[in-house]
Amino acid sequence: MRDRYGALSFTVNDWKEFLVQSKQSFKKRYYAKSPSDVSRDDFDILRTLGSGSFGRVLLARRKSDNHYFAIKVLDKAKVVKTKQVEHTLNEKQILQAVRCPFTVHLEQFFQDNLYLFFVLPLVVGGEMFTHLRKLGKFHESVTRFYAAQVILGLEYLHFLDLIYRDLKPENLLIDHIGYLKITDFGFCKILKKRTYTVCGTPEYLAPEIILRKGYGHSVDWWTLGVLIFEMAAGYPPFTAKDTMKLYEKIIACKYAFPSNFTSDVKDIIRNILQVDTSKRFGNLKGGADDIKHHKFFKSIQWLPLANKKLVSPFIPHVSGPSDVSNFQRCSEEPLQVSSQNKYAAEFADF
Repeated sequence: MRDRYGALSFTVNDWKEFLVQSKQSFKKRYYAKSPSDVSRDDFDILRTLGSGSFGRVLLARRKSDNHYFAIKVLDKAKVVKTKQVEHTLNEKQILQAVRCPFTVHLEQFFQDNLYLFFVLPLVVGGEMFTHLRKLGKFHESVTRFYAAQVILGLEYLHFLDLIYRDLKPENLLIDHIGYLKITDFGFCKILKKRTYTVCGTPEYLAPEIILRKGYGHSVDWWTLGVLIFEMAAGYPPFTAKDTMKLYEKIIACKYAFPSNFTSDVKDIIRNILQVDTSKRFGNLKGGADDIKHHKFFKSIQWLPLANKKLVSPFIPHVSGPSDVSNFQRCSEEPLQVSSQNKYAAEFADF
């Protein structure tokens, strides 16, 4: 069921039961080989919402029902050149399989001779990054509200044996009622045992990634600690102009709390930003529950939160389902067209 903004509504009666059921349905959708039933001609492209190294995100309206979407467009040539074909196909499979109140998912997909198209829900409130920079920092109540949703989102992904690896304000979208959606699953993967790939945003990298020790879900909990700090302070705990000095600070876990931090927010950050993964909250025997039961989250009602029944302490101004004023203006370049399909073999499984 969808609201007028096109968002899927969930009813979660029991969170643990929801996770168990999600694991079963995730596997079916992940391995499903459903052909695309839409093309570029089915959408009106209205404007650019954002751009990155591989492509951009476009605001689009589906002609059949006038519903609005965000379409992530990846340039095939760039994906092939940077040897990201396998990662891109994996991202598509993950996006088509996830169904969580706090993650985006794949609505539809298609390709042409030059591009791959991921049709995603339009989350009209824009990036958390934009609002955080505009406000300077979040009130502790806002920090707690958003951190709690990230915890549920990460718990969901980890239960599916997924590791996310790219948590940061730029990858958190805020919807019309002030709730979060984790987006950009380019670094997300199914984790068998351990992985050694160095990826992520420098300020958010966990020590074990930098030290190339091999790592698991522990790195996502580290990024949660960094995110909580940045939301409450307006800047991340580890900063340096030189990348090596930044990494030295992270490995040494060297940071200072701002004077406005309460004892509760300091304590939850200390317990998560542990270099020793055997002491890091989220990575202990209690898993995400160790963080949920911390006194910083004492006021959070977890089941009403999962059902989006709590009133958000921050609601972005949105006039309607097509209002994208919360996204920054980007340069507009028309999509190219080609009669040659140079990469048919590489993307035959898309």
